[in-house]
Amino acid sequence: MKQRPEPLPKYDAAVAIGALAHVLSKLKGAAEVQAFLEDLCTPAELEAMGDRWRVVPHLLKGEPYRDIHDSTKVSVTTIGRVARCIERGAGGYQAAARRLQLPAVSNTN
Repeated sequence: MKQRPEPLPKYDAAVAIGALAHVLSKLKGAAEVQAFLEDLCTPAELEAMGDRWRVVPHLLKGEPYRDIHDSTKVSVTTIGRVARCIERGAGGYQAAARRLQLPAVSNTN
């Protein structure tokens, strides 16, 4: 088997995420971001991200998980995951909520 002249560089997830964040910040408007996401993601990935974002306003209002599930049909597991990120994540949900002037984070279940 033919050897590569140099080993492949080690994958660095932080660098890849940083590159994605950079390109997203350079896009102009929702239509460009949507087109990029549709090219980048599978339909299932887009659905999962949409579901996660859809429950954020409900969680910020302090609605019970079961009520959120009943109104959105998003799984309680996903709702819990989003709630944990709101409470202990990197702050992205809070930043987005502030930009959209959603209510402040209240206690989640």
